[in-house]
Amino acid sequence: MPNLTERLGACYTGAVHDVLRMMGHERVALPHAIKPLDPTQKLAGPVWTVSGHVDRTKSRHETLLGWCTLLSKAPRGHVVVCQPNNHEVAMMGELSAQTLAARGVLGYVVDGGSRDTALVLEQRFPVWCSFLTPSDIVARWIPDAYGAPIDIGGVTISTGDWLLADRDGVVIVPKAIAEEVVLRTEEVVSTESDMRKALVGGMDPVDAYNTYGKF
Repeated sequence: MPNLTERLGACYTGAVHDVLRMMGHERVALPHAIKPLDPTQKLAGPVWTVSGHVDRTKSRHETLLGWCTLLSKAPRGHVVVCQPNNHEVAMMGELSAQTLAARGVLGYVVDGGSRDTALVLEQRFPVWCSFLTPSDIVARWIPDAYGAPIDIGGVTISTGDWLLADRDGVVIVPKAIAEEVVLRTEEVVSTESDMRKALVGGMDPVDAYNTYGKF
């Protein structure tokens, strides 16, 4: 039987977003600037959060040790979601992506930058970011919290929440309702399949809406 990560990954963000809205949750989609390096990829799984900040008083050693600590702490079978609180430097690169993949991390989403794009794409490690830059974190940025709630674009994200990302964007599913959301989304997708067949078969759109209760 598929687990929740597999079931969520079989959905798409538009359907999950609509289900969450019907359940009274409005702030669930991350800012549209956060996009996949590879639009053909999809990413789903439980979230592990990290945050940090720019600190130019820190040495090369301190910042690199902090970054390696982040990579070391990232848990297997989770998606790392980072609020770096800066739009200056890259928060992901080729060696870091390779390290996370080898440790069983599912993917990485950041409200910030990434680099080494061609090499990361070759590895097929899923990365969603808001910009690209060659600038790195050395002597510039340090992590300050692991597993604590973060805010990205007005969306509060906690460790243990669930995430689905595709070429349309990133949706956060609160952990307390994740199972219900996935179940409802599966039902929506099934209904859409039936409605799609009816429309292709010539059903009037108004009749389709009245029959299936959605569009």
